[in-house]
This record gives sequence, structure tokens and C-alpha cells, in this order.
Amino acid sequence: MPRYQLRFRKEGNLCWIGHHDLVRAIERTFRRAELPLAMSGRFSPKPRLSFPSALALGIVGLDEVCEVELSAPIEPCVLLDRLRQHAPPGWTVTRAEPLPVSAPSAVAQAVEYTVPVPAASRPRLQAAVERLLAQSECLVTRDETRARQVDLRADLLNLELADDALRIRLRVTRAVSARPRELLAALEINDLERASGPLARTKVELYD
Repeated sequence: MPRYQLRFRKEGNLCWIGHHDLVRAIERTFRRAELPLAMSGRFSPKPRLSFPSALALGIVGLDEVCEVELSAPIEPCVLLDRLRQHAPPGWTVTRAEPLPVSAPSAVAQAVEYTVPVPAASRPRLQAAVERLLAQSECLVTRDETRARQVDLRADLLNLELADDALRIRLRVTRAVSARPRELLAALEINDLERASGPLARTKVELYD
């Protein structure tokens, strides 16, 4: 069956729905657009949609990725046009590309985030960034009941204060990966989203 890779934006009120609700919203969009979305399973069919990296609740997505399988081929330009006509507010499909039959499913390699930083907070934040980058590890406990620890420093590929914003680049692994809000907490700026603006994921990098 034909497969396509979609690049899209998730903004506005749509940021406040979870991943499973997003999948349902996309499925409804395909139905309204009369696009032949392929389904899996016989007794509880599910849409053949896959995401290399799900986006956490409340985070803006500026360059998200999903792969979709259709039950019949369609020109990418037609697919893109129909989705744009019927997409809910906040979901903007920017690109649709056909995938080779033999292409493996997309796997995320790294993700990038940005969050605005008020001028008054920048000196203190710059010092916190430098302290964290000087550390060989930065352990946080994710699950208090199991005392599961995650080393944020191991997954941190880049951290810088530039252009009035904090920019974060994190490695994505098949094991437990660092989360951007855990990094904000480690920098003692948990309230930055509320004070200056939403955290945005600006890029999802895929393995070739």
C-alpha cells in the first residue's frame, strides 16, 4: 500500500490535546477529505499512522512528522490540498511526500526546542546553562516509586541562550530519553513557559 510522509505544525488550542486525541483528529480529517486511509487489525481496526516522536501536551510543534498509509495511491499535491482544506484549526500540513515501498519507518535521531527568555532572566539563565554544561552528568528521578533516574546530560546535544531564546537539542534514543521540561527544571526555570511563552519543538531530525 502507498505510504506518505507528512510534515506539519501543531499550534494554538490544538497543543492542549494529547497524542491519542491528535491521532483521532487526523483520522477525522482524512475522512472529511475523503482520503482512503488504510486501517490495521480485523477486530479493532486502527489507522495506519505512525509518529517517530510524539509531542508532549502543551508544546507547540513547528516541524512535526508522521507517516500515513493509504489504501489507494494519490498524488502528493492532491493529498496536501485536501488535507489543508479539511484540517482542524491549529493543524497545518506543510509537506506531503511519497515514500518508496522498501523505505523503513521513520526513526527520530534528535529533536530541537526553543522557549523565549525575558531580558531580566537572561544573566541568571546564562550562568545556569554554563553550570549544567560543565557537569559530566545531570541525574533526575522520573518515577518516584521506582526511583528511575535519567541522565539529562547524556542526551543533551546542544544548549545555548541565543536570539532572546533558550535553544535545546536532545538526542532521541529507544531507551529512556531526556525531556525538555526536565531540562528546564534542572536549570531552575520551570516557570519560563508561563512567564514568557510556550515551549516549541522546532525540528524533528530523522535517521537517513
